[in-house]
Amino acid sequence: MGVTEIEFRSDVTVELVRASAHDSDVLFAARVSTQGEQTLEESMHSPESVEADAKRDRGLINYLMRDRHGSPFEHNSMTFYVQAPIFVFREFMRHRIASYNEESARYRELNPVFYVPGPERNLVQIGKPGAYDFVPGTPEQTALAVEATQRAVTVAYEEYERMLAAGIAREVARGVLPVATYSSMYVTMNARSLMNFLSLRTKREGTHFPSFPQREIEMVAEKMEEKWASLMPMTYASFNAAGRVAP
Repeated sequence: MGVTEIEFRSDVTVELVRASAHDSDVLFAARVSTQGEQTLEESMHSPESVEADAKRDRGLINYLMRDRHGSPFEHNSMTFYVQAPIFVFREFMRHRIASYNEESARYRELNPVFYVPGPERNLVQIGKPGAYDFVPGTPEQTALAVEATQRAVTVAYEEYERMLAAGIAREVARGVLPVATYSSMYVTMNARSLMNFLSLRTKREGTHFPSFPQREIEMVAEKMEEKWASLMPMTYASFNAAGRVAP
């Protein structure tokens, strides 16, 4: 049984589908500690009203971030749509700080879309666990990684289709599919949770706690970070200035 239209990808998709997240959300939540009901009137203003006293507002956000008063950063919400290989989602869901809904191979036939490492993907691990890095592979290693992955997933998908054609349930047939298969999910989190995720799943010079993420989940994190940065620029700047430590 032949397989047609198998797709190989080396990228990920991240879309911001819904958001209620502004720097003003942090400010209103923090100031209720000292202003009480007065913050109700302030909260009716547009998010742009924080520019009325930008220096004061920036100072408060920096103070909250630096001294790790984290709860004011939780009064917002962002929902992302993510397409990535299954092994990325299994890493993602170790973060018990978000809400997830992923497509189910019990209820739908998965598309023949599979991840292969791109030419820029470092292939060789050097160093010890906890203090290691990845360096580029040789052209021969890159060619082998692509060829071996394509061959393996093609055979797997052929067997998957063969079982489905024989009337075997999807939840059984899916067992032959590799973790390189693309899936999709919605993930919803607040800015505090996102900062925690970014601190662990991106590698940046000058961070207070260095991290060594797998490149594929870092690709997702980078796209989420870019979209969040435009929503909450003061908070984002403060996060970086504080060494990318979640408050």
